[in-house]
Amino acid sequence: MRSCHKDDKGQMLLATGVVLMMSLLSMAIFGVKMAGISMPFDTAGDDTIRASGDIADNLPSLTESRAQIWYDSGLSEFESVEKSIESLHDDVLHHGELRGVELKLLNITVTESDGVISVSAELGAADRNSMLTRIISFDIDLDE
Repeated sequence: MRSCHKDDKGQMLLATGVVLMMSLLSMAIFGVKMAGISMPFDTAGDDTIRASGDIADNLPSLTESRAQIWYDSGLSEFESVEKSIESLHDDVLHHGELRGVELKLLNITVTESDGVISVSAELGAADRNSMLTRIISFDIDLDE
């Protein structure tokens, strides 16, 4: 004869197994996400050179375009160029973050001589594999 009585041991064991599997799954997903955070962009190769080249090629025209906006709003040429290069400094940092390369404009100098504004900066670029610095110099004349 069989005795019938309710036994919750099987259900509790099943519930414990499900909870354990869910916690292991969440830890695995978290581990995969964390592994990907440090490398948002594949920095193997010439990315440092390419990213610094992009900045060197475009910095003079971007500086002049932004300075022209401030100059047209009433600031002096010198102040316009100073504000322009300061705002581009932050943009260069963000551009580097998106590319997986650390980019910084260092030792920025803005000087004025005979109505021409000269800008000089040292561009530092680095990733896990390489580091380089280059000097970027250009002149801006907003009266033209």
